[in-house]
Amino acid sequence: MRHPHTRTTRRRVLGALTAALLCTVGLTAPALAAPTDEPASPAPADEPASPALADGLALTPPMGFNNWNSTGCGADFNEAMVKGIADLFVAKGLKDAGYQYVNLDDCWALPARDANGKLVPDPARFPGGIKAVADYVHSKGLKLGIYTSAGTKTCNDAGFPGALGHEYSDARQFADWGVDYLKYDNCNNQGVDAKLRYTTMRDALKATGRPIVYSLCEWGENKPWQWASDVGHLWRTTGDISDSWGSMLSILKQNLPLTQYAGPGHWNDPDMLEVGNGGMTDTEYRSHFSMWSIMAAPLLIGSDLRKASAATFDILDNKEVIAVDQDPLGKQGAVLSSEGGRWVAAKEMRDGSRAVALFNERGSAQRIATTARAVGLPAAQAYTLRDLWRHRSYNTAGTIAATVPAHGTVLVRVSADTRWAKNPPAVELGLDGGSLVEAGKAVSLTSTATDRGRTPAQRVAVSLTGPAGWKVEANSPTTSGALPTGRALRTRWTVTAPKGTATGSYDLTLRAAYRSPTGVRAESVLPLAASVVVAPPSGSSYLGDLPWLSTTNGWGPVERNTSNGESGAGDGHPITVGGVVYTKGLGVHAESAVEYYTGKACETVTADVGVDDEKDAYGTVAFEIWADGTKVASTGVLTTAMPAQPISADVTGAEVVRLVVTDGGDGINSDHADWADAKLSC
Repeated sequence: MRHPHTRTTRRRVLGALTAALLCTVGLTAPALAAPTDEPASPAPADEPASPALADGLALTPPMGFNNWNSTGCGADFNEAMVKGIADLFVAKGLKDAGYQYVNLDDCWALPARDANGKLVPDPARFPGGIKAVADYVHSKGLKLGIYTSAGTKTCNDAGFPGALGHEYSDARQFADWGVDYLKYDNCNNQGVDAKLRYTTMRDALKATGRPIVYSLCEWGENKPWQWASDVGHLWRTTGDISDSWGSMLSILKQNLPLTQYAGPGHWNDPDMLEVGNGGMTDTEYRSHFSMWSIMAAPLLIGSDLRKASAATFDILDNKEVIAVDQDPLGKQGAVLSSEGGRWVAAKEMRDGSRAVALFNERGSAQRIATTARAVGLPAAQAYTLRDLWRHRSYNTAGTIAATVPAHGTVLVRVSADTRWAKNPPAVELGLDGGSLVEAGKAVSLTSTATDRGRTPAQRVAVSLTGPAGWKVEANSPTTSGALPTGRALRTRWTVTAPKGTATGSYDLTLRAAYRSPTGVRAESVLPLAASVVVAPPSGSSYLGDLPWLSTTNGWGPVERNTSNGESGAGDGHPITVGGVVYTKGLGVHAESAVEYYTGKACETVTADVGVDDEKDAYGTVAFEIWADGTKVASTGVLTTAMPAQPISADVTGAEVVRLVVTDGGDGINSDHADWADAKLSC
């Protein structure tokens, strides 16, 4: 494990030093080969990895729990917690949904081995020892996982013992305790070749004779997807996830292109789930869970289920979404399109159907569309479309489309079956017009309800509702006797927020109630958000002093007039780039976006941009300025070694200005970025 804003410094050591280290600790198996400065020869990028381990393990992506994202090394990580999670797996139906592994992460051991070189469980955390915990977990019909690192110590600063040079002894202990899963990290690796270190532990686990799922947590540094399918059952493709939209999005983008390397017994691992930890909205957590399932990723719960909300359990226990992840064909979903943050990803299923994710990366609602043919289904008169979050089935003539809320995902399963006519037609809802509302001023909107089915939608009635006290009026018909395939009911609305309404986001809901030709009642629902805004001040203003519409950030919150700092709010430092200190600006961390309402009244945005000096290495970022949907300025990739660069953009006529920082193409580690002296002129 490691935080996504840091990177452990590593050094290569001479073969003689490695040999001395291994001699000192007394390996009971053949010693590791000496490392060299040459990387292991990977498979060509356009070829799949070598055949998977033929041991029958992890034929579908592992599902379970890991404590790290919720507890870290906190005092509440202990035997009682682990047993409590096992109890909840059974009591809450998670075991029945497929969750199997209850995994311990770092800090379960004492910092020193015993006189015989054995690992010692921390008696304060695990007074009964690891075997007793394993026995309890097994008694519930579940399995136990454990953690160590492919280095001399684990990743925690306390310096718990790693397994480098102790692989066979440690593997034997794990097997004797009844461990079923090993997460093998990458810290303090002494520069030893990654493939060598991870292969040695593979052999050590195999030598125990116990079936143990083997998870390589190598952070994707040596492209394990190209060589590890005959080493482990899953391999991390990225740095650590954190509980933020920006972090999840960055990891998603890194893992999505690796489709060809996943399959039964060998899986790309974009890290554990953050669902329920509080840093994202439920909409964002549903996207997180949906996209991990489309990617056939391991589903390892990272929240403390003893404190989880009903909404969290509803997400984690969605068996229709889990079935996408666990489909025995073992295909990882492929990206079909991603223009403008409108992602379409499709996953082939064993029964011939396709799971399709319509994923909206942006901070405002967008229509996302594809077709049954485009996702790989054969030609047919019509198709059955199953909404996996609303648990409703429809028929479609071939269009798969939805207006997807900000940061939302519509996840459907589409099949060319002959029973499509028993389902009502799919009715797609849309709402055109401004979602930005100035209190006391009317905004005009137009709703559409379009029949995408093969059969007509009959007795259609639409409604639009807003918060209490808001005025919502229809200015054209809200009903239609029938909508044939492809036809739409359009309704004009006027929406007014009361004077004095505070700035912020407010919910609107568009509904269409209708019937199929056979009389089956159906409903389509589109939840949306309206933002109450205030007009920008005239003159020149520092953006760090103005209210923003929305923010996303890869690590912690966006900070006003300080650097990003760490994960907590208000923990930044004076903005400093190339030794120059700035008193004003925005401190962010890639992937990041900060949106401002400019109301078509502003002209320019200017700033000095770069990687903050609080990261002395590795940071690589690129800055962009967007005016409504158009990129109007950008930098190349900037690094920690570069001074601040000026950026300016003409934003005349734009309603919304968006400041974006991307990760430079190499993940978000150390990507602390500054919009120094950022100003808006209106």
